[in-house]
Amino acid sequence: MSVPSMRARVRAETVDEIRAIAKRHLATDGANLSLRAVARDAGLVPSALYRYFPNRDALLTVLITDAYAALAASAKAAEAAVPRHDMPSRLLALGHGVRSWALDHPAEYALLYGSPVPRYSAPPETVGPASEVLKALIGILFDGAERGLHPAALPRQLPAATRAELHRLLGQGPMPKPTHAETAPETFLAIAFTLWTQLFGLVNFEVFGRLDDLIEERRQYFEHQMLVMADFAGLTPGSPSPNSA
Repeated sequence: MSVPSMRARVRAETVDEIRAIAKRHLATDGANLSLRAVARDAGLVPSALYRYFPNRDALLTVLITDAYAALAASAKAAEAAVPRHDMPSRLLALGHGVRSWALDHPAEYALLYGSPVPRYSAPPETVGPASEVLKALIGILFDGAERGLHPAALPRQLPAATRAELHRLLGQGPMPKPTHAETAPETFLAIAFTLWTQLFGLVNFEVFGRLDDLIEERRQYFEHQMLVMADFAGLTPGSPSPNSA
């Protein structure tokens, strides 16, 4: 295995330092990053910073992909610590991994799930990292199905357009594809999307102060809501039987 040259190592260290400084600026300035301020704190003239990041959007993209990766790592590590057979606890642990990271890194979380950054359009390379928690949720549903725990019946039929969109997503890699016959693949993915949006809706309400003066025991409320979703997803023994809606 080749050893990186001194120049390559220095460049990598400088890039890491710029990323760390930019994350600190997120905490004080939000997503309104000033490349000039980041360069100053890194001991660089602005023109030198452009050798590492050609513009603000390139730096934001790196911060976004880093944040998605850190969020997913927290969720997966928490979920992996729970016994594999305990499906509701696995879902709850994954949720706690997301919630804990968000509360510990509110500025980075806001970059991902807060107001859109003006004049910034996320490039395709952010899509994969953004879907890692969804894939983990699908994995829990699959493992539950292997143990005879299938998603609950949907209370309403999927609209034709939604079914077509979910079918399209199932055909794209590397999204897992359910193969068991008791639940239609599109229904399976629809339930995973419900878990995903419910999880981040709960976290958003807490991070952005929507529960202030309403719910004080936030952890208990979060756990209750996640276990309600475990029941809905059929991860709790005795949950309603599925249909093929």
